[in-house]
Amino acid sequence: MSLPKFAKIRQRFQVESLNDIVGTVSEQFNQVKADEKIKPGMEIAITVGSRGIANIPLIVKSVADEIKKRGATPFIIPAMGSHGGATAEGQIEVLDGLGVTEESTGCEIRSSMEVVEVGKTSAGIPVYVDQHAYHADGIIVMGRVKPHTDFKKDIESGILKMASIGMGKHKQALALHTHGIRGIRDMMPEVGKVAIGNSNTLFGIAIVENAHEETAIIEAINPDQIEERERELLKRAFALMPSLPVDEMDILVVDEIGKNYSGTGMDTNIIGRIRVLGVEEPEKPSIKYVIASNLSEASHGNALGIGLADLTTKRLFEKIDLKAMNENVVTSTFLDRAKIPIVLDNDREALEAALRATWGIPANEARIVRIPNTLHIGELFVSEVIFNELKDNDNIEVLEDLHEMKFDADGYFPPM
Repeated sequence: MSLPKFAKIRQRFQVESLNDIVGTVSEQFNQVKADEKIKPGMEIAITVGSRGIANIPLIVKSVADEIKKRGATPFIIPAMGSHGGATAEGQIEVLDGLGVTEESTGCEIRSSMEVVEVGKTSAGIPVYVDQHAYHADGIIVMGRVKPHTDFKKDIESGILKMASIGMGKHKQALALHTHGIRGIRDMMPEVGKVAIGNSNTLFGIAIVENAHEETAIIEAINPDQIEERERELLKRAFALMPSLPVDEMDILVVDEIGKNYSGTGMDTNIIGRIRVLGVEEPEKPSIKYVIASNLSEASHGNALGIGLADLTTKRLFEKIDLKAMNENVVTSTFLDRAKIPIVLDNDREALEAALRATWGIPANEARIVRIPNTLHIGELFVSEVIFNELKDNDNIEVLEDLHEMKFDADGYFPPM
C-alpha cells in the first residue's frame, strides 16, 4: 500500500512559565505564613502523585528544603490511589520513574497502603488518610490542577483530588469508584475537604502547567481557601492547555502511551475520547482511528488507556502487565479503557490496516497526525493534506518538509 508523505511541524503556543522554581516556592511559603505553621522538630508529609508533572523532582526538593529551613523533617508519601499495582513497593517504583527519589529530593519516602479513617461525608462515604500522613505533625497536599480525563466540572484534578483519592490510597479509590462517575465527579471534592479538615493539613500547593508542559504557576493555598482557589486555577489550566492543530483526523498515531503522560494513558482531552458510561463523548477532536504504538517504561506494564485506541502493536501488547493494569481499571470501574484493541505486528501494519478501513479515502488524501505522546504535542508529524492546511499559519513552524514515511527494520517509526 502506498502511504502519504509526512512533514514535521512545531506548534507555537502562547505561554507563561516560571523561570525560578526555587524562589517561587520560597515566596509561596512566606505567603501562607509557613513560619507560624512549621516548627522545629516537626515531621511534615508531602504528597506526590503519579502524574507526569514538569520539574517535579525540583519542586519536591524545593518544598522539602523550605521545611528543613524551619528546623522540621520532610518526608514524601506516594499519593496515587491504586496506581503502582496498589502496592507500597509499586508506588515507590512509580515515583522513581518520575525521577522522585530520596536522592533527588533529599528526603525519605514512606510508602504504605495502610490508611486511617478520619470521618464521613454527608452521603456517608468513609474518608481515609494515609497512615504516615495522618500521624505526621503536618501535611502539605501538593498536586497539579488540570482538566480531568473522565469528566467536566468546576473542580476536576487538583488539590482536593490529591487529598481524597491520593491520600486515601486504594481504599478511598474503591470507596469512590464504587459509585462510578458520580463518585469522582460529584463526591470526590467533599471527600477531599473532609480529609483536609480532619487531618494536620497545613496548606496545599497547586501546580499549573502551560501548553508546552512547563511549570506556569506554583501557588501555596491555605486550607480554607483551597476549594475556591482551585476553581479559579482550573480555569487558568483550561486556558493554558494545548491541543492538536486540527479537529478532523482519519488516523492519530500515538508513539507512546503511559501513566506518566496521563492517568488514562492517553489524555482524553487531547484525543477527544472518554469512554466512561454516562459521560458524553467530546464533539472534537474527531478521530476515526487511534493507533497506540508503544508503552512507556515508567508505566511498569500498566497499559490502562489501551482501550481508547483502535489498533496497537505486538511491541506494546507484549509489555502489558495484566495484573497491574487490571487492578487499576477494576478499581476505577471504567472497564472499556483496558480493552485490548486489534494487535498488529508493527506501526506500518497498524497504519495500513487503519487506512484500509477509512472507506474510500485514497491514502495520499488521508488526514494523519503522529505525536510522541499526549503530554508533548508541540512537535508532531502531519500528512500532506493537513500540512498544506497548516504550513502558512503564524503559529506553525516547519521542521521537516514533506518526505516519505520512514520505518526501521522492524516496521516501527523511528523516535521523534
